[in-house]
Amino acid sequence: MRSYFTSTGINLNLGRVPIGGCDFSVRGYTYDDHENDTQLTKFNLTWEDYNLKMPLIKWARNLRNQNLKLKAAAWSPPIRMKTNYEFTGSSLLLDQYYQAWAHYHIKFLDAYKENGLEFWAISTGNEPATGIINIPGINSLGWTPQRQRKWIVENLFPSLHASQHSNVKLLLLDDQRLFVPFVLDELMQDESMQKYVDGFAVHWYYDQISPARILNNTHEKYPSKFIISTEASIVTVGPNVNRVRLGDWSNGEEYMANIIEDFTHWVTGWYDWNLALNQEGGPNWVENYVDASVIVNAKNDEFYKQPLFYAIGHFSKFIPEDSVRINIVPNNENGIETVPFTTTYNATAIILFNKGDHNTTISIADPDHGYITLSIPERSFNTLVYW
Repeated sequence: MRSYFTSTGINLNLGRVPIGGCDFSVRGYTYDDHENDTQLTKFNLTWEDYNLKMPLIKWARNLRNQNLKLKAAAWSPPIRMKTNYEFTGSSLLLDQYYQAWAHYHIKFLDAYKENGLEFWAISTGNEPATGIINIPGINSLGWTPQRQRKWIVENLFPSLHASQHSNVKLLLLDDQRLFVPFVLDELMQDESMQKYVDGFAVHWYYDQISPARILNNTHEKYPSKFIISTEASIVTVGPNVNRVRLGDWSNGEEYMANIIEDFTHWVTGWYDWNLALNQEGGPNWVENYVDASVIVNAKNDEFYKQPLFYAIGHFSKFIPEDSVRINIVPNNENGIETVPFTTTYNATAIILFNKGDHNTTISIADPDHGYITLSIPERSFNTLVYW
């Protein structure tokens, strides 16, 4: 926790909280699994909230001595509300539960606020495409753009606006940027969405087949809305493979390259998925194991900070909230990927990633400071800060 949330660590300021259960829970559950409770009168937080989620969030907040930007999302509603009556698999929300599902979100925000925790943002649901194309093993709720737009306009936003949480940001999509040109544009066809939605949340899976110019196009179409990346993890598929690869530098390089790419294409923040997992890549109640920035060996009472952790740390530690990304004219022939910022403490901070297999000498030309010459080691992450 100190490694993540203090200034002697990487000073992380973002946190992602599932509304109820997700695949990385130890069981399938929601906050109201009572069969006939159509009015959510038996809605309650669970053991996981009181003993795991909320204590850790408060601990992180105390370590930082300030609030975190908490973002919440639901994976699945109670199964009685779904067409397939399962936590996972292809499903839609039954029409008679549209308002109840919106009210469920408000009751979650109410319950956390009663326990001293408030959220910066909620999304309209984690990866709705998962419940349409039936990606197995992930808690989900499928939405077509038309059905989700109706639910947001007629149920979710009016409920949020009428509640004590009207200042909470509303994020659309919360899915792969691959779907942005098809799903997001369809959702935004309703003019009222322009005033209801604050930003767009994207995930990084399949980025290799969805070019970053999608983000540029999105910014140009909707310049008043921010874009934020809300999930990334290293997923290794195939039989008999190690999902957790301790010390795998190529994993860290994937994160570093993706964060730089996002931040140079109008993305304003970047959430990792799991802060810590065990040596198997769980727990995960549907065995959807992945790698993580911190791996815990509970038997030996020790943990391992992965290259992923250090890739994130170059940004969270040196680029504080409200820093402004500035333009740079790179030399794309030297193998250095870079993104610069003006920080809130009036410094210039430049992230430099040498993805090549050789040391590289570069010069940075700043009209206010002249030239800075640096030798950047092969396959390395670097941050330059100057005033």
